[in-house]
Amino acid sequence: MTQTIARRLQEMIRSGELKAGQKLPSQRVLSDQLNVSRPSLREALLTLETLGLVQTLPARGTFVLDPAARPSQTTWRYDDAHDLRDVFQSRLLIEAELCRLAAGAITPAALDTLRAAATAFEAAWSAGDLVAHVEADLAFHRAIAQACPNRMLAQLYQTVQQLLTETQRQPIPNTDPDRMRQSIAEHHAIIAALARADASAAEAAMRDHIRNTARCAGVSV
Repeated sequence: MTQTIARRLQEMIRSGELKAGQKLPSQRVLSDQLNVSRPSLREALLTLETLGLVQTLPARGTFVLDPAARPSQTTWRYDDAHDLRDVFQSRLLIEAELCRLAAGAITPAALDTLRAAATAFEAAWSAGDLVAHVEADLAFHRAIAQACPNRMLAQLYQTVQQLLTETQRQPIPNTDPDRMRQSIAEHHAIIAALARADASAAEAAMRDHIRNTARCAGVSV
């Protein structure tokens, strides 16, 4: 539901129905207009804020950002609970190991899922659909976790997925075309290593990908 709302609001921004600099209606009014719950709307707005599409100013409201004036760095929404670097370091440990273990167990069907997610990731970026772009990225990483034969580790990934997901959105406003081309290539390198059951290469490729993503988000791990 949250992603559906985020996609609807993004489309309203892209179509010009919601214009750059425009203040959005209050959450009460907007939730009535979209016929959605206020908690779901609030979560969708937080998603769009991380993606650099809107900005909420204390005591003033939420405004549509001008694409030319979007901040290169957005607020880390979990700052009170977890440092952004700590979350990236945790991703490095968890996802690199998930990828290493998946290399020896991944099925042709799972590889097809990864390839489809990588294709959707690239296509959504080209189309300017940031919500779909991140959804494809999430699907890619989730498919690797699901392919891991260590179910306890895969379950650990699920329990912290909300935090990990935010680190995948966080770099988007600061991602230039060169970095995105690199990110797309990193996905394909991970798939290639998994396809040839090369556990060491799969782990290394995932580590490189997460480190480069962290750097784009402004942290070093």
